[in-house]
Amino acid sequence: MANNFLPETGFVREAQIVGQRGVTEEEAERNRQALATAMATGDKKAIRRCQNKPQRARPSLPGVLPFSRSKWWIGVKKGTYPKPVKLGPNITAWKVEDILELIAVIA
Repeated sequence: MANNFLPETGFVREAQIVGQRGVTEEEAERNRQALATAMATGDKKAIRRCQNKPQRARPSLPGVLPFSRSKWWIGVKKGTYPKPVKLGPNITAWKVEDILELIAVIA
């Protein structure tokens, strides 16, 4: 597996490891409108559902490992994949060295 996307040292986030689907501006606008509608009606379930959808456009990001997010997190919880490091209350990352070691094992 080629490593064209990882730095030599430091930390990487989940999207850098398993990739991230792109969101078009049209999709983001639909999500923003749906959230506005849900907030206007006061439907708490709809608000929560809409808040979890991307509100801004973003390009797709290829991952360095051929796993889905769910498979990645299952492996992390089982201890098969490296343990994450909490860099802040909402920031989870992994050491680049641990990811490179995993790539070497599965390659």
